[in-house]
Amino acid sequence: MLNRIVLIGRLTKDPELRYTPNGKAVAGFTLAVDRPFKNQQGEREADFINIVVWGNQAENCANYLAKGKLAAVDGRLQIRSFDGQDGQRRWVTEVVADSVRFLSPRDSSANSADSGIMGKEIDFSDDDIPF
Repeated sequence: MLNRIVLIGRLTKDPELRYTPNGKAVAGFTLAVDRPFKNQQGEREADFINIVVWGNQAENCANYLAKGKLAAVDGRLQIRSFDGQDGQRRWVTEVVADSVRFLSPRDSSANSADSGIMGKEIDFSDDDIPF
């Protein structure tokens, strides 16, 4: 059997880092993933998918990801249930990440129009070229 999910989207808020009673790091965040089609009004819609990350990768996500940053998540779909405070059964659907890749440049904001992925322009003259 296969349970594999690959997503690319933007974080809707900063990751929340917690630790289990035995000291294991766990982070959670929501990824907004655009749908590949437009609705009847001609607008794009997005799905908001809960992501859970464990261990060192959870700490890295908390340190280097932030609201609006672009990330790729590779993981598995998990559906779990619990009893709420009102006694009602609640269901949670989330992706447990095996791998998270940071796709936004490290020092740029997600909304910066001039933060090119190719870097910054440098000045040089023809005399600097060795051939």
